[in-house]
Amino acid sequence: MDGFTIRAVRPDDYERLGELTAAAYLDDGLLDYGDADPYLAVLRDVGRRAEHAEVLVAVDDAGTVLGGVAFVGAPGPFADVAREGEAEFRTLAVAPEGRGRGIGTALVRECIDRSRALGRRRVVLSTQPMMHAAHRVYERFGFTRAPERDWSPIATLTLLVYELELETARD
Repeated sequence: MDGFTIRAVRPDDYERLGELTAAAYLDDGLLDYGDADPYLAVLRDVGRRAEHAEVLVAVDDAGTVLGGVAFVGAPGPFADVAREGEAEFRTLAVAPEGRGRGIGTALVRECIDRSRALGRRRVVLSTQPMMHAAHRVYERFGFTRAPERDWSPIATLTLLVYELELETARD
C-alpha cells in the first residue's frame, strides 16, 4: 500500500469520515438535491454506521483519514441487499487527495478478505449507474452485475447490484 493503512474507525475519526463521505457523494454528483439532499445526514452519521457495521478507514502515516467503507458481515439493519450467507459493503468513499493511490481498491479487498474469514459465500453491494470508476474496481475483483437484485430506495434512483462469488474472486 502506498503510504496508508486500513484500520477500524475510531470515534475521533467520525467527523472527518462523515464529511469526507458527504463531500465525495456531492462532488461526484451522486445526490439528487445537492446540498439540500436528506441523504447527506445519513452519510455524515458515521456513529450510526459504526453501531450496525464494521466501519473501516484508510489513514496516511500522519493518521489523516483518506477513505472509508462500512462492512456488513451478515444480513441485518444496515444491510441493503445481503441475504443469508452474504456480506455487503456500503458507503465506500475516498477523499480527493487519496484518489489514484489504491485506497478504494484496498478497502474493497479488505471487505472481501473479511467476508472470506467469516465463511460467507458471496459479497454484494449497491452502486449508482454513473459510478463507472467504482464499477471498474469491482469488476477487476470479479464482481458481476446481478440486475435481478437492482432496487430503488427512492422513486428517482435505481441502484445496481453487483455480487462476487468468493470461490471465483480475483485478488
